[in-house]
Amino acid sequence: MTDTPSAPDKLAADEISGSSPGSSGSPAVSPDRLPALRRRIQAVLIATQILGGLGIAIGVALAAVLAKEVSGTEALAGLASTASVVGPALLAMPLAALMARRGRRAGLVLAYLVGAVGAGVAVLGAAIGSFPVLLLGLVGFGAGSSANLAARFAAADLAEPDRRARAISTVVWATTIGAVLGPNVAAPAGESVAGLGIPVAAGPFVWASGVFIVSAAMVALLLRPDPLLTARALAGPEEAAAADGRSLKAGLRAVRESSRARLALVTVAISHTAMVSIMSMTPVALSHHGADIRLIGLVISGHIAGMYAFSPVMGWLSDRLGRLSVIGLAVALLAVAALLAGTAGPSHGQTALGLFVLGLGWSAGLVSGSALLTDSVPQAARAAVQGLSDFIMNAAAGVGGLSAGLIVSQAGYGWLNVVGACLLLPMAFLAVRAATRRA
Repeated sequence: MTDTPSAPDKLAADEISGSSPGSSGSPAVSPDRLPALRRRIQAVLIATQILGGLGIAIGVALAAVLAKEVSGTEALAGLASTASVVGPALLAMPLAALMARRGRRAGLVLAYLVGAVGAGVAVLGAAIGSFPVLLLGLVGFGAGSSANLAARFAAADLAEPDRRARAISTVVWATTIGAVLGPNVAAPAGESVAGLGIPVAAGPFVWASGVFIVSAAMVALLLRPDPLLTARALAGPEEAAAADGRSLKAGLRAVRESSRARLALVTVAISHTAMVSIMSMTPVALSHHGADIRLIGLVISGHIAGMYAFSPVMGWLSDRLGRLSVIGLAVALLAVAALLAGTAGPSHGQTALGLFVLGLGWSAGLVSGSALLTDSVPQAARAAVQGLSDFIMNAAAGVGGLSAGLIVSQAGYGWLNVVGACLLLPMAFLAVRAATRRA
């Protein structure tokens, strides 16, 4: 007796072959069609990644300002960025469970729609002057970034194993465009709501909601066939029928059974936590040494360029030299960044260089870690494990961001960088152990 594919997987195969459910149809994907399919899915992911990045950047640009206006105190303004990190952490596991059952398309659409609703709730909170409502909206708005995170794994679903890191890095790179454009359209977005009874600082969230809705529509209409369900169909009937292997419990089991999967999780989580912790307090350190808003903006822009613009280089290196080599590079870059930023003092140029290198280290860790994670677990468990990775990454960064403020207030910015460098030790240890075992 043979197993039969579950309904979503059967529909995926039918979508690819152009047959209707139950028809005999041609094989899921013929070899000559697969390259074109990869290019088309990647193009859709890049387009929605640009839009999603734009929506996130528009809102983030004035989130703290809006929180200060509504709460009436700077002490609570920092909760805006915390809420934006909490959102994707809360959505990561439900999103992974949904994608494991229904595919990438359903999960990405849900994430964008949650972001759109959250942005709308944030506008409502600003309009009625309710800080709790605003904070709730910002949590939902932050959850929209879950789509941008999950898109990198969608790019890997159909990628050839020796080009997987490059597929991930290309989608990560696309975020650069939206991240750069977002802050520049925040001003016209604010002006557009003048006279509507909405605070100017809430205008970007009106636009962000619309951008997320457009992104959701593009995914729903154009991301066909679903890359995850297609990959399962290509893996064969046994893989397509392995519904039990897609649960979150199966994902945890897959991580326990793979030392490389554990290294990948640690790499992504530590790279993200070190980056968020140091980056979040750098504007404060710069202002203490006389930097104005314009200079702080330039430093953060350079940091964002380091994060996203060079991700294709990290993907190429990861495919050519191996995941472990680029994880080692991430450790080195993040350590150098902590040294530069932590010892910069009043030197704004050194701080800027440190933040740029910090972005490069984050990029190396995210791309190589994400590729290694996908390599290291069975196809059936990938969606669950990838969701677990995003949950751990965002939860750890949330704790890191909160702790960073306490460390700086009690010990100073230099010690924050020391702590950030110490976080790299378990990542380096696991990478060396994995390389030694391979040798």
